[in-house]
Amino acid sequence: MKRILVWFLILSFSAATAARAQDDATQQQIDKLTGQVQDLLDAQAAQGKRLEALEKEIGDLQGQSAPAGGSTTSPDDLKKLAEQVQEIDRKRQEDNDRVLKELEHLEKALGGASPGHRSAPDISPDIKPTPLKDHASTDTGAPQNGYDYNVQRGDTLSAIAKAYREKGVKVTTDQILKANPGLDAKNMKVGQKIFIPAPGP
Repeated sequence: MKRILVWFLILSFSAATAARAQDDATQQQIDKLTGQVQDLLDAQAAQGKRLEALEKEIGDLQGQSAPAGGSTTSPDDLKKLAEQVQEIDRKRQEDNDRVLKELEHLEKALGGASPGHRSAPDISPDIKPTPLKDHASTDTGAPQNGYDYNVQRGDTLSAIAKAYREKGVKVTTDQILKANPGLDAKNMKVGQKIFIPAPGP
Protein backbone atom coordinates (compact mmCIF):
# COMPACT_ATOMS: atom_id res chain seq x y z
CA MET A 1 0.00 0.00 0.00
CA LYS A 2 2.85 2.37 0.85
CA ARG A 3 4.47 1.63 -2.51
CA ILE A 4 1.31 2.51 -4.36
CA LEU A 5 1.05 5.78 -2.43
CA VAL A 6 4.72 6.63 -3.19
CA TRP A 7 4.22 5.90 -6.91
CA PHE A 8 1.07 7.98 -6.94
CA LEU A 9 2.93 10.96 -5.38
CA ILE A 10 5.80 10.62 -7.89
CA LEU A 11 3.38 10.52 -10.84
CA SER A 12 1.47 13.56 -9.52
CA PHE A 13 4.70 15.56 -9.12
CA SER A 14 5.86 14.58 -12.66
CA ALA A 15 2.53 15.64 -14.17
CA ALA A 16 2.65 19.02 -12.39
CA THR A 17 6.24 19.63 -13.60
CA ALA A 18 5.30 18.78 -17.21
CA ALA A 19 2.28 21.11 -17.09
CA ARG A 20 4.44 23.97 -15.77
CA ALA A 21 7.00 23.44 -18.57
CA GLN A 22 4.21 23.48 -21.16
CA ASP A 23 2.81 26.73 -19.69
CA ASP A 24 6.29 28.34 -19.93
CA ALA A 25 6.65 27.25 -23.57
CA THR A 26 3.20 28.63 -24.39
CA GLN A 27 4.02 31.93 -22.68
CA GLN A 28 7.29 32.24 -24.62
CA GLN A 29 5.40 31.71 -27.87
CA ILE A 30 2.83 34.35 -26.86
CA ASP A 31 5.61 36.82 -25.95
CA LYS A 32 7.31 36.19 -29.29
CA LEU A 33 4.08 36.71 -31.26
CA THR A 34 3.31 39.87 -29.26
CA GLY A 35 6.76 41.25 -30.10
CA GLN A 36 6.34 40.46 -33.80
CA VAL A 37 2.91 42.14 -33.89
CA GLN A 38 4.35 45.26 -32.20
CA ASP A 39 7.23 45.38 -34.72
CA LEU A 40 4.73 45.16 -37.59
CA LEU A 41 2.61 47.93 -36.07
CA ASP A 42 5.72 50.14 -35.68
CA ALA A 43 6.69 49.51 -39.33
CA GLN A 44 3.15 50.28 -40.46
CA ALA A 45 3.12 53.58 -38.55
CA ALA A 46 6.46 54.58 -40.10
CA GLN A 47 5.17 53.82 -43.59
CA GLY A 48 2.00 55.81 -42.91
CA LYS A 49 4.12 58.84 -42.02
CA ARG A 50 6.21 58.46 -45.18
CA LEU A 51 3.02 58.18 -47.23
CA GLU A 52 1.63 61.41 -45.72
CA ALA A 53 4.90 63.21 -46.42
CA LEU A 54 4.86 62.10 -50.06
CA GLU A 55 1.22 63.11 -50.48
CA LYS A 56 2.02 66.54 -49.06
CA GLU A 57 4.98 66.85 -51.43
CA ILE A 58 2.76 65.95 -54.39
CA GLY A 59 0.19 68.53 -53.27
CA ASP A 60 2.93 71.18 -52.96
CA LEU A 61 4.30 70.35 -56.41
CA GLN A 62 0.85 70.45 -57.97
CA GLY A 63 0.19 73.79 -56.26
CA GLN A 64 3.46 75.18 -57.61
CA SER A 65 2.88 73.96 -61.15
CA ALA A 66 -0.78 75.03 -61.53
CA PRO A 67 -0.54 78.85 -61.25
CA ALA A 68 2.88 79.35 -62.83
CA GLY A 69 3.13 79.38 -66.61
CA GLY A 70 6.81 78.37 -66.63
CA SER A 71 6.66 75.54 -64.10
CA THR A 72 9.88 73.84 -63.00
CA THR A 73 7.99 70.66 -62.10
CA SER A 74 7.74 68.23 -64.97
CA PRO A 75 4.96 65.70 -65.45
CA ASP A 76 7.63 62.99 -65.06
CA ASP A 77 8.42 64.25 -61.53
CA LEU A 78 4.76 64.07 -60.58
CA LYS A 79 4.47 60.60 -62.10
CA LYS A 80 7.49 59.37 -60.09
CA LEU A 81 6.04 60.75 -56.88
CA ALA A 82 2.67 59.15 -57.61
CA GLU A 83 4.42 55.79 -58.18
CA GLN A 84 6.28 56.16 -54.87
CA VAL A 85 3.00 56.85 -53.07
CA GLN A 86 1.40 53.79 -54.68
CA GLU A 87 4.39 51.61 -53.70
CA ILE A 88 4.26 52.78 -50.08
CA ASP A 89 0.52 52.24 -49.99
CA ARG A 90 0.99 48.72 -51.35
CA LYS A 91 3.58 47.97 -48.64
CA ARG A 92 1.27 49.44 -46.01
CA GLN A 93 -1.50 47.09 -47.16
CA GLU A 94 0.88 44.11 -47.03
CA ASP A 95 1.85 45.11 -43.49
CA ASN A 96 -1.84 45.36 -42.59
CA ASP A 97 -2.36 41.82 -43.85
CA ARG A 98 0.66 40.56 -41.89
CA VAL A 99 -0.56 42.25 -38.71
CA LEU A 100 -3.97 40.62 -39.12
CA LYS A 101 -2.37 37.18 -39.60
CA GLU A 102 -0.15 37.66 -36.55
CA LEU A 103 -3.18 38.74 -34.52
CA GLU A 104 -5.00 35.58 -35.60
CA HIS A 105 -2.01 33.46 -34.52
CA LEU A 106 -1.86 35.35 -31.23
CA GLU A 107 -5.59 34.87 -30.66
CA LYS A 108 -5.23 31.12 -31.27
CA ALA A 109 -2.26 30.95 -28.91
CA LEU A 110 -4.14 32.89 -26.24
CA GLY A 111 -7.12 30.60 -26.64
CA GLY A 112 -4.96 27.61 -25.59
CA ALA A 113 -2.92 29.43 -22.94
CA SER A 114 -3.44 28.98 -19.24
CA PRO A 115 -5.38 31.78 -17.50
CA GLY A 116 -2.44 32.63 -15.22
CA HIS A 117 0.01 33.85 -17.87
CA ARG A 118 2.50 36.67 -17.26
CA SER A 119 2.02 40.25 -18.45
CA ALA A 120 4.57 42.50 -20.17
CA PRO A 121 7.83 43.13 -18.31
CA ASP A 122 7.57 45.49 -15.36
CA ILE A 123 9.94 48.32 -16.25
CA SER A 124 10.23 51.42 -14.11
CA PRO A 125 12.95 53.52 -15.74
CA ASP A 126 14.31 56.73 -14.27
CA ILE A 127 12.54 59.41 -16.32
CA LYS A 128 15.46 61.90 -16.04
CA PRO A 129 18.09 60.63 -18.51
CA THR A 130 21.65 61.82 -18.04
CA PRO A 131 24.39 61.80 -20.70
CA LEU A 132 26.30 58.54 -20.71
CA LYS A 133 29.78 59.59 -21.73
CA ASP A 134 30.92 56.04 -22.36
CA HIS A 135 28.02 55.32 -24.75
CA ALA A 136 28.60 57.04 -28.08
CA SER A 137 25.95 57.39 -30.73
CA THR A 138 26.47 55.04 -33.67
CA ASP A 139 25.65 57.90 -36.07
CA THR A 140 27.68 60.82 -34.71
CA GLY A 141 29.97 59.32 -32.07
CA ALA A 142 28.73 61.94 -29.58
CA PRO A 143 27.50 61.05 -26.06
CA GLN A 144 23.91 59.90 -26.03
CA ASN A 145 21.17 60.25 -23.38
CA GLY A 146 19.41 57.10 -22.30
CA TYR A 147 19.07 54.23 -19.85
CA ASP A 148 20.74 50.92 -19.18
CA TYR A 149 18.31 48.02 -18.96
CA ASN A 150 18.98 44.43 -17.86
CA VAL A 151 16.99 41.89 -19.85
CA GLN A 152 14.57 39.87 -17.74
CA ARG A 153 13.01 36.48 -18.34
CA GLY A 154 10.27 36.65 -21.00
CA ASP A 155 11.33 40.08 -22.34
CA THR A 156 11.00 40.90 -26.02
CA LEU A 157 12.52 43.96 -27.62
CA SER A 158 9.15 45.35 -28.64
CA ALA A 159 7.71 44.78 -25.13
CA ILE A 160 10.67 46.66 -23.63
CA ALA A 161 10.23 49.54 -26.11
CA LYS A 162 6.50 49.66 -25.37
CA ALA A 163 7.09 49.76 -21.61
CA TYR A 164 9.49 52.69 -22.00
CA ARG A 165 7.01 54.50 -24.28
CA GLU A 166 4.37 54.07 -21.56
CA LYS A 167 6.82 55.79 -19.18
CA GLY A 168 7.15 58.75 -21.59
CA VAL A 169 10.38 57.74 -23.36
CA LYS A 170 9.59 57.82 -27.08
CA VAL A 171 11.76 55.01 -28.38
CA THR A 172 11.27 52.39 -31.10
CA THR A 173 12.73 48.93 -31.54
CA ASP A 174 14.77 50.24 -34.50
CA GLN A 175 16.33 52.95 -32.31
CA ILE A 176 17.23 50.37 -29.65
CA LEU A 177 18.80 48.10 -32.27
CA LYS A 178 20.82 51.02 -33.73
CA ALA A 179 22.03 52.00 -30.25
CA ASN A 180 23.14 48.39 -29.54
CA PRO A 181 25.19 47.14 -32.53
CA GLY A 182 25.23 43.36 -32.62
CA LEU A 183 22.09 42.97 -30.49
CA ASP A 184 20.02 40.00 -31.67
CA ALA A 185 16.40 40.79 -30.78
CA LYS A 186 15.41 37.14 -31.13
CA ASN A 187 18.21 35.85 -28.88
CA MET A 188 18.46 38.15 -25.85
CA LYS A 189 19.88 36.60 -22.69
CA VAL A 190 18.51 37.11 -19.17
CA GLY A 191 20.73 39.66 -17.42
CA GLN A 192 22.10 41.05 -20.70
CA LYS A 193 22.57 44.82 -20.44
CA ILE A 194 21.16 46.87 -23.34
CA PHE A 195 21.15 50.61 -23.87
CA ILE A 196 17.77 52.34 -24.31
CA PRO A 197 18.32 55.66 -26.14
CA ALA A 198 16.25 58.67 -25.15
CA PRO A 199 15.66 60.63 -28.37
CA GLY A 200 15.75 64.40 -27.97
CA PRO A 201 12.53 66.45 -28.08
